Amino acid sequence: MSSRIPEEKIEQIRKTTDIVEVISDYVQLKKQGRQYTGLCPFHGEKTPSFSVSQDKQLYHCFGCGAGGNVFSFLMEHEGYSFVDAAKQLADRANIELPVSNQREANPNSPQKMMMDGHELAAKLYHHVLTLTEEGSGGREYAKARAFQKEQLEHFQIGFAPNRWDSLKIIFEKREFNLDVMANAGLLGTRESDQGHYDRFRNRLMFPIWDGQGKVIAFGGRSIGDEKPKYLNSAETPIFHKSKTLYAIHLARPSIRKENAAILFEGYVDVVAAWGAGVKNGVATLGTALTEEQAKLLRRNAETVTLCYDSDRAGIEAAFRSAGILEQVGCHVKIALMPEGLDPDDFIRKFGADRFKTDVIGASLSLMAFKMRFLRKGKNLQDEGERLRYIEEVLTEIASLPRAVERDHYLRQVAEEFSLSLDALKQEQFQIYRAKKQQKRSDKEQPIKRTTTKALSQKKLLPAYKNAERLLLAHMMRDVEIAEQVQERIGGQFNVDEYHAIAAYLFAYYGEGNEADPSRFVQRLDDPTLMRIASELAMLPINEECSDQEIIDYMKQIENYPKWVDIQQKELLMKQEHDPVAAARLKMEIIQMKKQLH
Repeated sequence: MSSRIPEEKIEQIRKTTDIVEVISDYVQLKKQGRQYTGLCPFHGEKTPSFSVSQDKQLYHCFGCGAGGNVFSFLMEHEGYSFVDAAKQLADRANIELPVSNQREANPNSPQKMMMDGHELAAKLYHHVLTLTEEGSGGREYAKARAFQKEQLEHFQIGFAPNRWDSLKIIFEKREFNLDVMANAGLLGTRESDQGHYDRFRNRLMFPIWDGQGKVIAFGGRSIGDEKPKYLNSAETPIFHKSKTLYAIHLARPSIRKENAAILFEGYVDVVAAWGAGVKNGVATLGTALTEEQAKLLRRNAETVTLCYDSDRAGIEAAFRSAGILEQVGCHVKIALMPEGLDPDDFIRKFGADRFKTDVIGASLSLMAFKMRFLRKGKNLQDEGERLRYIEEVLTEIASLPRAVERDHYLRQVAEEFSLSLDALKQEQFQIYRAKKQQKRSDKEQPIKRTTTKALSQKKLLPAYKNAERLLLAHMMRDVEIAEQVQERIGGQFNVDEYHAIAAYLFAYYGEGNEADPSRFVQRLDDPTLMRIASELAMLPINEECSDQEIIDYMKQIENYPKWVDIQQKELLMKQEHDPVAAARLKMEIIQMKKQLH
């Protein structure tokens, strides 16, 4: 995997890089003992099962089985090749790679050219806005929106001049393939003469980044009467709206610090909120919140506050988004905007302090928001509509996980409508029981069977298999134990994957390498073996194990084939109709068991 980069450079990158720091860019990690835990970025989960070891420089998910070192993490999460992952980590650690290898690590692929084109466009637009006469219209518009210099710099806001060829000329001078730039959404193509033109013109430009701060798209805000008012980049090989949140890489430090994120509907609101001191804001990109975006938020924070527009569409969008966020395990709050105002309008009209206190600081719990939402458009003076509202509220209360919450809101309803609290509790319980029975019949039984099976496979392993796992875990951390095992049983492991890992480990130590689980895992070309080896390396073991413990493990491994032989003979004995032959088999079985004991 690493043949195009010198091995000593790979080793330098590995030793310089801290896996916890790298993974923390993607996952909110909390220290628990010697390990760091968080929500797995490779599968959806509400309870953390993803573990990272700073000592071993490895990660492993006990839920889905993903595992490896810092190189494999970037390869699996970002889809990088090994060389691309190494280049990314080298840049992060300020390690210079040979020029020839840099070229190999960054082939002139269409995706790479698209990334470079976006970086170049972002620099051009920002230069035009801040330093040229062509950007005067953009500067006037930014001033009217009360954007300060710090906001323009922090978000690298720019301006696309009102010309057809500004960006096109730059691309031609830099020898970019114009068709690739058209596929990237930066240029348009004329059908008449197949010529190219700038797609964004006379617009304030907002770069859209991936999670690591690479520009992958743009949002353009018209400064005049051009339609549409907001023009976002279309989907491209490097930009997927459903997986991207605006400014997530900029907001991540504040999100992690506060363990909370503010979700806005658009990038202008994020910029305005940042200027008002709300640094943990992100936004969707003109589409409804997706499950992938919700999971991305949950990996970085426990609490998400929705700050959407105050019109009916905004309220309904908040209601939908709240449900998605709840499903992935977020604690959801709702910041209500005054009628007719969006966050940007509010900040310009009332100022930063009132936005932080009256909007963000006064956020409602999700249940309180649902109660407001459900009564919208209902005439509660009408008996039928009032009863329908109460039933809808009771259905929502029944879904609350905590008894204290349920009691709190039931008392609110009882007090507001002068109803018996006992009657409401009884009705709510009947709704809860009906939902539980439906859920059990639809989902719980198959999930329970699967979970039980998975747990039994992990916890109730045969003695020989546990012995092989623990022995390999010791071998990866101690050269002398590995030599002791090699001398006595060699590669006679009964599980094929463990046999292969042992063989690789013997070869690794045979080259004179020291015990280093992360470096050893790096040597494994097979992704399955890499995941298994990572899991074994992170098993909790007795670091001060005795020689007898190692010998006992090896005995378990040696004896397993003999127990298989005994079981086969016992089966033959049960099937044998000749009493003499059956007696002979019985004696053989007794003798074999004596030898084992």
